[in-house]
Amino acid sequence: MRLTRGKSLSAVVLCAATVLAVSGGLAAPASAAAAAPRGDFNGDGFADLAVGVPDATVGGRTEAGYVNVVWGGTGGLGKHGSTTLSQNSAGIPGTSEAEDAFGRSVQAADLNGDGYSDLAVSAPAETLDVPGQAREGAVYVLWGSASGLKSGSTVAKGDHADENLGAALTSGDYDHDGHQDLALTAHSDESSAVMEAPGPLTTGAVPPLSKITSWHFAGPNALASGDLNGDGTDDLALTYSGMETQGTEVHSKASGTWATTWSAPDTGSALAIGDFDADGAKDLAIGLVRPNPEADTTYCADLTGGAIALVLGAKGTTLGGATGCTTQSTPGVGGTAEPEDDFGASLATVSDSVHDGYDALLAGTPHEAVGTAKAGGSFTYLEATGTHFVGGAITQNSSQVAGTAEAGDLFGAAVAAGDYDGDQYTDAATGAPGENSHSGGIWYRETDEEPPFPDTVAVTPSKLGLAGAVSYGAVLGRRN
Repeated sequence: MRLTRGKSLSAVVLCAATVLAVSGGLAAPASAAAAAPRGDFNGDGFADLAVGVPDATVGGRTEAGYVNVVWGGTGGLGKHGSTTLSQNSAGIPGTSEAEDAFGRSVQAADLNGDGYSDLAVSAPAETLDVPGQAREGAVYVLWGSASGLKSGSTVAKGDHADENLGAALTSGDYDHDGHQDLALTAHSDESSAVMEAPGPLTTGAVPPLSKITSWHFAGPNALASGDLNGDGTDDLALTYSGMETQGTEVHSKASGTWATTWSAPDTGSALAIGDFDADGAKDLAIGLVRPNPEADTTYCADLTGGAIALVLGAKGTTLGGATGCTTQSTPGVGGTAEPEDDFGASLATVSDSVHDGYDALLAGTPHEAVGTAKAGGSFTYLEATGTHFVGGAITQNSSQVAGTAEAGDLFGAAVAAGDYDGDQYTDAATGAPGENSHSGGIWYRETDEEPPFPDTVAVTPSKLGLAGAVSYGAVLGRRN
């Protein structure tokens, strides 16, 4: 059962397994299962997890990259196999070439409106055979179907050298037309931008891109989508930094043209949107937040080990509520704040699956020392209380977690959430790209309503029969 708000929450750090279980609660009504979960690429009712492996060798081409889809099903991830897709796979555009970095970013959404989740995949270092140019980058969509991801289309191409199109992706219905649109980054040495590919995306001609915003001598660090002002239309949150400027902003297209509806001087490395305080308004979490040296104010004065800023929403406004800062020194938060831990380097929203209104937050701390294991890593399941989060840290040395924390594992480098076992409770996945000499792996944690709690299991390349995996688990598919 979920912890009662307003009571002491210090108990959340007593047991990592207990912390993960508090996202449980009363069983969801049967009607809640009617809609297919986002991230279900084959329409079987289970969310699937896309793992980008951009540094993998494909066909002898180093860093060509591929995507591995771990299929959800009864019992969750790791029990139903996986499918590997590269540009050498039948039906997928392009050819695997050295340093394409196919799989650098992956985003799940129904991009053509057929009821199946599709997978947007970027190859930001793709060279498009234009004389005198290189690394323009491209974005592809692998189309979901009853038989899975069997075909793909090119949906965006860079138009100048070193544009690195698509290093970050997100999707949302920004113009309220009922179709998912795609937002993607373009980042070169002197100028950067966030671009939009309007939906519905199809197998036809590559749609023209339009600019949402841009910078000189700065660039975007992370994107996230969600309805941050309650008007029924998705907004775009982004955080950026560079030599000349930095900050975090929300952009809206509800009026027909893109406009900045909220901004703050702090920047970060990760973003997540959810209703963390259950008041009906969406909130914004900024991970690994850093102050703007040119500004007089900041969300987080103490940055030892990393910090997460929470900006609460308020009905009728964009992020008009109170703000707060959470670190590993915050009461009720597991772990110890130490320099360069990188608390909040990765974030994922655990959507409310028990119908009590509260979303939770997964936060990775990949450089956390676990005993003597430097950068062994951890992740934390966080719940909001007021303007702060509380929750216990999970490591590979925690009870019921597979494996042993070792130096350089980077457990928590990426996090994801989804109902991978179809029981109406949102489960957790975390990547450890440094595991097994940088072969990598993901750890899957099923969420139940009450004890006994299942073990957190390892899903590694060797268990999936993958050859030549490099830093598997560094890129996990997002759903917002």
